[in-house]
Amino acid sequence: MRHYLLAVQQPGDGSRLPPAELEPIIKEVEAVNEELRASGAWVFAGGLHPVSATTVVRHDGTDFVLTDGPYIEGKEHLGGLTVLAADDLDEALRWARKFAKATRLPIEVRPFHGDPATHLP
Repeated sequence: MRHYLLAVQQPGDGSRLPPAELEPIIKEVEAVNEELRASGAWVFAGGLHPVSATTVVRHDGTDFVLTDGPYIEGKEHLGGLTVLAADDLDEALRWARKFAKATRLPIEVRPFHGDPATHLP
């Protein structure tokens, strides 16, 4: 068993869907989350505030520098994430397909290093 990160790639323009379009997406994502929980594969999930709420912390060699906004400008940014336990990449990809369908957004899938017991309390 490994842990995988499913990262929602949100459009970087900061636009938000109108409530009439967003509400069905929220319901579909919650349905996938419930299915994930029921399967025993759910570890953690959450949506993020808009990229405008970002603060970046850097160390310049002598001091820390804090800046508002993302470190780099991009066409996409991290909009939310799910951490799940899966036997292999194929299983993680099956879940990613469900989230991509529910969110209507690209989902990046990345495995964590090491044994899941090393990064859980």
